[in-house]
Amino acid sequence: MGDFKPLELILGLCLFLFGMNLMGDALERRAGSGLKTLLGRLTKNKLTGFLTGLGVTAVIQSSSATTVMVVGFVNSGIMSLTQSISVIMGANIGTTVTAWILSLGGISGDNFVLWLFKPTTFTPILALVGTIMLMFGTSSKKKDTAVILLGFATLMFGMDTMSGAVKGLAEVEAFRQMFLLFTNPILGVIVGAVLTAIIQSSSAAVGILQALAVTGQVSYGAAIPIIMGQNIGTCITAILSSLGTNKNAKRAAIVHLSFNVVGTIIWLSVFSLVTWLVEIPLLSASASFVGIAVAHSAFNILCTVVLLPMSGLLEKLAYRLVPENEKKDIFAELDERLLATPPIAVERCNQLVYEMANISVGAFREGLNSLVEYHSDNADEIRAAEDKADHYEDILGSYLVKLSRSQISDADSRDVSKMLKAIGDFERISDHSVNVLESAEELLQKKISFTPDAKEELRVLCAAVEEILEIAHLSYVQNDPQMARKVEPLEQVIDELRTAMRNAHIARLKDGLCSIEVGFVWSDLLTNLERTADHCSNIAACVIDAAEHNMNIHESVRTMKTDADFAKQCEAYREKYALRA
Repeated sequence: MGDFKPLELILGLCLFLFGMNLMGDALERRAGSGLKTLLGRLTKNKLTGFLTGLGVTAVIQSSSATTVMVVGFVNSGIMSLTQSISVIMGANIGTTVTAWILSLGGISGDNFVLWLFKPTTFTPILALVGTIMLMFGTSSKKKDTAVILLGFATLMFGMDTMSGAVKGLAEVEAFRQMFLLFTNPILGVIVGAVLTAIIQSSSAAVGILQALAVTGQVSYGAAIPIIMGQNIGTCITAILSSLGTNKNAKRAAIVHLSFNVVGTIIWLSVFSLVTWLVEIPLLSASASFVGIAVAHSAFNILCTVVLLPMSGLLEKLAYRLVPENEKKDIFAELDERLLATPPIAVERCNQLVYEMANISVGAFREGLNSLVEYHSDNADEIRAAEDKADHYEDILGSYLVKLSRSQISDADSRDVSKMLKAIGDFERISDHSVNVLESAEELLQKKISFTPDAKEELRVLCAAVEEILEIAHLSYVQNDPQMARKVEPLEQVIDELRTAMRNAHIARLKDGLCSIEVGFVWSDLLTNLERTADHCSNIAACVIDAAEHNMNIHESVRTMKTDADFAKQCEAYREKYALRA
């Protein structure tokens, strides 16, 4: 077997794959807000979708990761199947960037400039810088940057180790004969597809092919069909990811597979026809690192040029392969696949918390309206909204806990903490909306009512609660700590109103103006309205704490009450919501 070192090859392959995964994961975390911006736009046309897929994949160095994200977005209902197609096509070209980076390993020559670009020259320096940053860096961004550098250094060292291990195969006749077999295009495609399906990364598969090219036995005639097959093999990740998803997510995975299969059929046919008609000397030449990178990029670009205008046909094919049935899919509101990209998962959770907030606040307003004018249809809507808010709290709570255990940035960690605290308060507000509704129903069923003075007092308190609800809601959705600071003074005034209204009710009881039975309903209403204000205070405190990087709600409230403006705001609210004497 000459100087072939199989154990060294295995070591190099393990380091190569480990470095690639390490670097890719760190790039995803480091990209963070950039990923939110790129993929959060929900691309509106083919070109921007294509560029989005290309850009994201070039950054995170994995078309499989991008496609899995896309499957998750489609499954969550935040991206349509049509939008996903051009993103998937862009991802196929974006993944070719890795092959160009790896082609640095093929640089040779004594020129000083070329020497500087050799991985053996600069990767030790990157590893040293990465180690220092990892040991002494304090922020998560610096640590992620360190991991990127270390991952890249490990990847390139693994590549170099593989190349050194297989150099001896240049003299092995059996190895040469094996690659002669791969000049059969169909066999080459099958080998490329199987290898890539096993390691689940076309970038890694191309890297292995580049490492083998150092033997001089890999011709372009063998390499090109293998590269075509690698594009098919990489689809296994998306296919596996789509298991257990809704139909549209399955269709997104089918689009990825059909794009690569159809592209391979078209260009393999062209390649076979041309090689049959014309003898091309280049195909017999030994492939180089750069040559393989060029072939990889050229094939993916040619596939996109042909199929991007035909994306509608790919969509129709996906619908034909995964047909509709009478039972409609219910979109999963949170997809586990998004946990692989925490910044996107955090953004999706934020969207659902906003939806939950709108539901809860809307339900409570309807509950207040039922005190003035009761409608059975509104009552059903309030109860349905409360059920939905309960569901949102359940799925968000468990998902956010999983997300908090991931490696996330400091900013995302604060967002997760804020959401975990806020969802409980929004859910309780929806509960109180039902309680207020039940008080309205009790008054109606028992044919009892409050005195005119009590109705006026209740009108004032309801107006104050409605305002605090609006301020807390807007401050959370707009992430406005200045607006949130207006909540606590109003909450204190609402506490004072509740006390005054209880005292006034006791006075009416003594004067015989009010019955005990009405008093029970009155007490329940005051409790629910005051507790809703308390939850608004908690929500506002979450916004302030997140802005100030302090998650101690009680400390924030104590500090706020010592502020000079606090007393002024309280006085302004007292004048606005003064009870009639």
